Amino acid sequence: MIAGGIKEQAEQCFKNIKSIVDSIDHVMSDVVRITVFVRNIKDIDAVDEVYKTFFPTYVPTRTIVAVAALPMDALVQIEALVSNGEGTIPNAPQAGDLIKLTNNTANAPKCPLSAQTVSFSHYNNLSAQLPIDPKTGRLVVGGVKEQAGQCLKNIKAILESIDVPFDDIVKINIFLKNLSDIETVNEVYTTFFPDSAIARAAAYVPARTTVAASALPKDALVQIEAVVSHGDGTPPQAVEARHGIVIKANNTENAPKSSLSTQTVAFSHYNHISAQLPLDPKTGEMVAGGVKEQAGQCLKNIKAILESIDHVMDDVVKVNIFLKNIADIDAVDEVYTTFFPGGIPARRTVGVSALPKDALIQIDVVVSHAEGTPPKA
Repeated sequence: MIAGGIKEQAEQCFKNIKSIVDSIDHVMSDVVRITVFVRNIKDIDAVDEVYKTFFPTYVPTRTIVAVAALPMDALVQIEALVSNGEGTIPNAPQAGDLIKLTNNTANAPKCPLSAQTVSFSHYNNLSAQLPIDPKTGRLVVGGVKEQAGQCLKNIKAILESIDVPFDDIVKINIFLKNLSDIETVNEVYTTFFPDSAIARAAAYVPARTTVAASALPKDALVQIEAVVSHGDGTPPQAVEARHGIVIKANNTENAPKSSLSTQTVAFSHYNHISAQLPLDPKTGEMVAGGVKEQAGQCLKNIKAILESIDHVMDDVVKVNIFLKNIADIDAVDEVYTTFFPGGIPARRTVGVSALPKDALIQIDVVVSHAEGTPPKA
């Protein structure tokens, strides 16, 4: 770990990201989303000072969360999602760069350090929405119920501003100050999903991850971020029929099911997998044992989901690990390497104050979908 405090650590994180981006012939303005995990939410002002030097004009979408612990006792951890204009084989290289479109609407909270939404290829990535009233710029009055409603209203307003329906959301991430508030949040959640007659007929709900944050910006109780399908792509791709690319939702009996989330949602060249807890799908109960057994069950559930859609673990491109105790990472890694012995995906590990069902670990993944999901005939 480098010497210094939060400012020096944040700068090193961004330097590392820039080095990686440079190594693949990209630039920092190709970043479409930044996620910042801090140990102390009060450190965010210092992080912002550094952030501005790396994004002086263009700003990507952004999520900020305070977590209980980070690997190596770091004060900050930063990850980036980067556009890849030329595509990757087996796709034919696209002519020139794909267009990256940023958008802001007055009907949702604005921030000079982040765009509300950045669309690229067949996805819109939205900045995490706090329960802020866009007219006043302040947190809405009320408790977690009102706050959850405002977060989702803000997401809906952003989507309406780019002519995208709410049911085009393929993944939702919910960050809660108190995990015990999840049932109240779910009450509100079900009034927003499904949103259309088509989605209701199919009982479609997006993939989902719920995490306890130790603190959120503006002392909010809840923060919600969304990844959204963008059926017509961004030019210069040929424009398919509006909302033409198929969203494929799938559940299998071989992994735990939930009425509030779909196990996997495939759209374009990705599958978004709901966060998996160490639950035995046959009993619905937590597996016996410690973190090693729980990590194994999470990964078994992910493997079962992937096998149900004719995919393999080597198709995983990103893994997100949430740990109740960051010191458990060595034990988790022992299990992890048995599931990813060859190609190792990109990874994020954070320590959180609590997980659903009092689990010790929760894992979610993003999976490549080489054949894509085609436009409707």
